[in-house]
Amino acid sequence: MPDFDWNIKSRSNACSGCDRPFEANQVCVSRLIFTKDGYERSDNCEACWSSVDVEGNHLSYWRGTYQPPPPPPEEPLKKETAESILRKLIEQNDPARINSIFVLAVMLERKRILIEKAVHNNGDGLKRRVYEHKNTGETFAVLDPDLNLAQMGHVQHEVSDLLNTGLL
Repeated sequence: MPDFDWNIKSRSNACSGCDRPFEANQVCVSRLIFTKDGYERSDNCEACWSSVDVEGNHLSYWRGTYQPPPPPPEEPLKKETAESILRKLIEQNDPARINSIFVLAVMLERKRILIEKAVHNNGDGLKRRVYEHKNTGETFAVLDPDLNLAQMGHVQHEVSDLLNTGLL
């Protein structure tokens, strides 16, 4: 017995016969046929379905109502927002925001926007991490506050507020 691929595609967004896009709640007819390459699905509007040979070589056919795919979910963290807030915080140079600056830089590093290039130990025991922006080549020097777990809840809340409300 031949080995066939069972990878059957989902409903198309356009008619297989006339290539016109389906509209929301439009009736469409789908059919499954068996070809030498395996199973093949086609979706037709009612006008094109009337010209299809229903006695032909199909395994199954069915009527359905087209529902457009939902819009893609919003990205939980907008890259531009985190980046623009990081830029503003660095520009402000407020020592009270060192923790937030560091966390935003790490978030952008995980999103592959910033690339860590070096780590330098300052004379005062703090580390300074040097990041390069992947697209622009800009360099960012960020102090590593050596956060502990007890501090993370507060910093996480502060960064979340900045991302949700922006920098005032």
